[in-house]
Amino acid sequence: MVRHFGKVFSAQPTLLDAHIITVEADYTHGIHAFSIVGLPDKAVEEARDRVGAALKNSGFSSPKHSNKKVVISLAPASVKKEGALFDVPIALSYLLASEEIDFDSTDKLFVGELGLDGSARAVHGVLPIVHSAEKAGIREVYVPMDNCNEALRIGNIRVFGYTTLSELVAHINQKPREDSEVRAGKVLHE
Repeated sequence: MVRHFGKVFSAQPTLLDAHIITVEADYTHGIHAFSIVGLPDKAVEEARDRVGAALKNSGFSSPKHSNKKVVISLAPASVKKEGALFDVPIALSYLLASEEIDFDSTDKLFVGELGLDGSARAVHGVLPIVHSAEKAGIREVYVPMDNCNEALRIGNIRVFGYTTLSELVAHINQKPREDSEVRAGKVLHE
């Protein structure tokens, strides 16, 4: 049995603070399943459908169209996960686990909701997320372009704004893709 694993970081805002969340994906060949664990609310559970469609419409394989078992874990499990801001980190951890992309995620944090076409939508709570990321020693934060003004209010962290999942992947991926016409977004603050 072949197993693959991917991990990225995100955060769950809680009023004026945020908890750093580890988003892990385990990708195993076998009977199809796609589950999200770690105290997700309904919006987080629905990420399965949004992420699956966004991946497919961005030129990647969808976890919903293969005989693979995918488990997404949002840790720590004791923190309730709310909202669609985990769509992008779920997609990236899946792409790492399925070996469709490759990058070092150790000092990067990702948030963003995905449209079914792979477009990025703004999320709530970016200011406390970026502040908590900075306190945790994270060096780069990736947010939807519509959240950039809020993210840029924190001074000592690099902020990357993106408009689509493809644009984000083009920026971070160290594994070459055939659709090299996709242009990466820009770093807004260093």
